[in-house]
Amino acid sequence: MGAPPGYRPSAWVHLLHQLPRADFQLRPVPSGFAPREQEYQQALLLVVALAGLGLGLSLIFIAVYLIRFCCCRPPEPPGAKSTPPGGGCVTWSCVAALLVGCAGIGIGFYGNSETSDGVSQLSSALLHANHTLSTIDHLVLETVERLGEAVRTELTTLEEVLAQRTELVAATRGARRQAEAVAQQLQGLAFWQGVPLNPLQVAEDVSFVEEYSPPAPRWLAYVLLLLLELLVCLFTLLGLAKQSKWLVAVMTAMSLLVLVLSWGSMGLEAATAVGLSDFCSNPDTYVLNLTQEETGLSSDILNYYFLCNQAITNPFQQRLTLSQRALANIHSQLQGLEREAVPQFPSAQKPLLSLEETLNVTEGNFHQLVALLHCRGLHKDYGVALRGLCEDALEGLLFLLLFSLLSAGALATTLCSLPRAWALFPPRNPSALCSGSHLSEPLLPASLEPASPLRSFPGRRRRPH
Repeated sequence: MGAPPGYRPSAWVHLLHQLPRADFQLRPVPSGFAPREQEYQQALLLVVALAGLGLGLSLIFIAVYLIRFCCCRPPEPPGAKSTPPGGGCVTWSCVAALLVGCAGIGIGFYGNSETSDGVSQLSSALLHANHTLSTIDHLVLETVERLGEAVRTELTTLEEVLAQRTELVAATRGARRQAEAVAQQLQGLAFWQGVPLNPLQVAEDVSFVEEYSPPAPRWLAYVLLLLLELLVCLFTLLGLAKQSKWLVAVMTAMSLLVLVLSWGSMGLEAATAVGLSDFCSNPDTYVLNLTQEETGLSSDILNYYFLCNQAITNPFQQRLTLSQRALANIHSQLQGLEREAVPQFPSAQKPLLSLEETLNVTEGNFHQLVALLHCRGLHKDYGVALRGLCEDALEGLLFLLLFSLLSAGALATTLCSLPRAWALFPPRNPSALCSGSHLSEPLLPASLEPASPLRSFPGRRRRPH
């Protein structure tokens, strides 16, 4: 299979494509892209299930850690005010995990942008291909209608004017037969006319899923997830800095929610990346089979446009050659009629001029059709679509997968550290809630409290009342 221009499967495609796959019975599944086969669907669902297993193990580990922390903590001696050993380490480990989560958020924004760029390239390529196919259909229809109109009007009028000269009438009828032959040949060039598969509809569906699908499009859903995690990280850091117990408690619950979302997105990203790598390792076979199944076009036409190499000839070359010869014959016949008929039949000049104009327009449309029917244009669109899907979109998915992995690890660490950090916060009395000071941390120690004014000056005596 010939690869589209500028596209070669990347190292990530080869690496993901080589990963083993198995169905629900753990039987090996071939890595060829076959989304309609049940075994292949089960293999991708198993990748999603692995993320669910990771979420379950993560929650079990967090629960066991917190239960051990709450139930197995040694009792504090009454009146103890010192910070337990390792308190600072707990706080800083939580801060470090949150900073790693913030770095993962930056990676996630980049990955989301790359994926969106790849999908945009795919949509643009489909729209350009649809424009090319629509232009071919329009040019064929316009040219056939123009030639039919010329046969019905100008050539009929010319036959009536030249009825006295048998040889001129024969030349006119020869031009009529050539024009009808050109129209018949051109009708076979509109190969996409009546095909149920519409590239415009496919591009609109792809853009709809990416940008407009309810309840939230893919791009916006990831932006909201990234912003949610960013807010959780920032407010958790704020709660640790202010030693606010209620804020840390709320952010602990939100961290648990984002942890579940991160593992869920990780499963979807991993399954999509694996499936996309299978497609991108050999896209021509699947695209050719699917397009032939959906359109019913011959394999010669599809191979010519999707592969576009010198070993495959243009399936329309014979029609183009016959049309070009017929147009050349019409042109020569009209020139001969103009030389011989106009001097004897001046009224023949007007239909001849109209036929010359129609012939010039037809030749212009024909040259455009020759350029559009060449495989270069549509094959280039195919290559752009593959590069957008298999390079930018796949790279973005891998960055999103890295974001989900960092996010899950950072949030799991945070959920283990926040309760211990929360327990280290000093209690507050009602006055401290208003003033912002802690009861266990008075503004001035007792040894440094200011002396009473009455004892400030030893030699001073109280004035009698």
